[in-house]
Amino acid sequence: MTDKERAAREATNTMETVNVTHSHRTQLTLRAAGHTILPLHLAASYRRFKSMQSLLSAGADPEMRDQLGQTTLHLVIVGWPSIQTTWSKPDSKLQTAVIGLHRKAKACLQLLCEHASFKIYSNKHTSRTNIHLLQILRNTVILASYGADVNAVDSSGMTPLHMAAGMLHKDIIANLIRQGADINMVCGLKNTGNTPLHLAAVAMAMKTTKTLQDDLNCISELLDHGAEPNAENKAGITPLHEACSTGNKQLVELLLRYGANINKLSQAGENCLFLFLNHRSNVRNSSLLVTLLSLTSPLTVYNQNCHLPSALTLPCFLKQRDQLLKLIQQPRRLQDICKSDIYLRHIRDKKGELKEILPERLYDFKLIKKKKMCS
Repeated sequence: MTDKERAAREATNTMETVNVTHSHRTQLTLRAAGHTILPLHLAASYRRFKSMQSLLSAGADPEMRDQLGQTTLHLVIVGWPSIQTTWSKPDSKLQTAVIGLHRKAKACLQLLCEHASFKIYSNKHTSRTNIHLLQILRNTVILASYGADVNAVDSSGMTPLHMAAGMLHKDIIANLIRQGADINMVCGLKNTGNTPLHLAAVAMAMKTTKTLQDDLNCISELLDHGAEPNAENKAGITPLHEACSTGNKQLVELLLRYGANINKLSQAGENCLFLFLNHRSNVRNSSLLVTLLSLTSPLTVYNQNCHLPSALTLPCFLKQRDQLLKLIQQPRRLQDICKSDIYLRHIRDKKGELKEILPERLYDFKLIKKKKMCS
């Protein structure tokens, strides 16, 4: 056992017998093994609700910082139970114990909020405010109800919604939105200018595992509550650009249904098709390639500097490059233009309905010639 652990145990045993009837202006301290410990901080660390209640009633200051610059609120949050309670009813002693830990932590958090003139404190060691800590994101309702600013930014310019979106936590995203989080707030991280939708799109697009419906639901949650699908970051990149760059067809289709502009150019003059073909792993992604070829107008694979996507400059893709260059020189058929217009203007949110009304040849906007080219 380390000196610090011995000190904590000794102080914990002492804490229960501390006389809390001192003057409200007096801040009690315990000393053990050379360490100075504030009783309220110790009680908060171990989530001793009754001890905290007694100490606060006696005038202990919940906003006082320890030798590391931490308040009691920091300690409760940092010590939040890491095991999540995902089950509706406990069916084992372990699950019952975990639920009990969460209840104690929540009670201690509420108690501190009731006694503190709540501010978003900054911890100099983590450079994140209380509400930014991952362990407490699920409890932002409590913090916000006591005055926490859900749009507070940390030292990197990140808000809680930016963090939740980047982690694809739908429940937390919905919770923050209900508490008034700015859904289109620009992130100051490295001056990128990303919105929560950008971060969610990148997180989903970069996943190496199969896209899950839960991930799509996170994106939909943002879009349903007003996230701008055509928001540009500092580089002029939109969430759709990000989705196309990584070749995530499900994400591309979702963003298109909410009005994302497939023909929008980045600051470098690159369209979605260019960004898609800039990655060699995408060139053989025939399904998404056909969609992009069908919807891009004017159809071009060059950027504003007349450069080709890097993948098309590789010798192994010489055949595909020649086919694409030949294709963009051909005038588009009126039928193809109509198919693209129908998809972009009308199908999005009425996809199922229009499929029943339109002839199959008109509904399926994908072009046979392009399918052959991608094979």
